[in-house]
Parts: sequence; structure tokens; C-alpha cells
Amino acid sequence: MADNLTNQLLVAMPGLQDPHFSQTVTLICEHSDKGALGIVLNKPLSMRLSEVLSQMNLPARDDNVGSQVVLRGGPVHQDRGFVLHRPGGVWDSTHRISDSIQVTTSRDVLAAMARGEGPERAFIALGYAQWGAGQLEQELKDNSWLTLPLDEAMLYELPYEDRWLAAWRSLGIDVASVSPSAGHA
Repeated sequence: MADNLTNQLLVAMPGLQDPHFSQTVTLICEHSDKGALGIVLNKPLSMRLSEVLSQMNLPARDDNVGSQVVLRGGPVHQDRGFVLHRPGGVWDSTHRISDSIQVTTSRDVLAAMARGEGPERAFIALGYAQWGAGQLEQELKDNSWLTLPLDEAMLYELPYEDRWLAAWRSLGIDVASVSPSAGHA
């Protein structure tokens, strides 16, 4: 297997035309020889967190919480919610990605958020991206993706719609100058 890509960002190359992943930035939450799982970080849905909480009979007490954008985390299981957040709090089902980010999938974290007691610096995604054994490695060889270390400022501070271009700028690359077709030497 190639290097472990957990806690890395996958940045879609300009030529990636898959409608699920075109111009996306995806956080790899888990990567092993069995495959990979990631959450797209820059494709907001028209849905707000208040709608998700309402469907779960968890009315938001704070308008700021309820007005949060919900992301389309990927094409797999779009009915499943993922809360990406900084460490802190004890939740029923939390996966540690790194020292600075965790993902929680249990209802208790949403209930805490509805009460205004949830994790600091959190956002919600519905669905995830998944790759089978060797699939992500092949897509990297095919030049579908570029990998970058996780940048916390991009994750927690940058507007969703700016993340793809910001990833390219962080490399000092004007994405408009990148050829949409891949070549191999």
C-alpha cells in the first residue's frame, strides 16, 4: 500500500469530471489496505442543521447552530450524518483522525449541539466517499487527485466555496494554468 493518507486532503485535479467529485476537497478519515473513507469538505447542501435536527426531534435552541450549513460529504449513505470537530467532549461513537480533528456519528453529539453544548468548531456532513482496496491508489496514479497535508485554517476558517482554489494556491499554483489532461513520463 502507498503511504497512509489518513488526515490528508484529496484535491480534485481540474480534469476530474465525476459529478460527485469535480472541484472537491476531501478529508481522508481512514485509509488502509482495505480501502479508504473520506468526507467532502466543500460542497454545501441547500439544507441547514436546523432541518437535520428537526428530523431527529432535536430542536435547535440557538439560531446560530440551526443556521449552520450541512455539507454533502459524499455519494455513499447520504442519510448518515458525520460531525467533524475539534477534540473535546465524550460521545458514543467518535473516531480520532488526528490530534486536531475527530468525526462523531452518534446522535448524542447532535443533541448536545441542539442544546448549544456541542463541540467547539464543528460542522456536519451527510454521506461520505469510499474507495475499495487499491482504488484510491489507482486514482492517484491516474492523476485524478492531488494530496496535501490537512490545513486546519482551511478546515475551520475558510468558506466552503473557497477551499478548492485555496488548496491550489497553497501550493503556489494557478489552477487555470494546470492542464485538465494527465500525462505520464
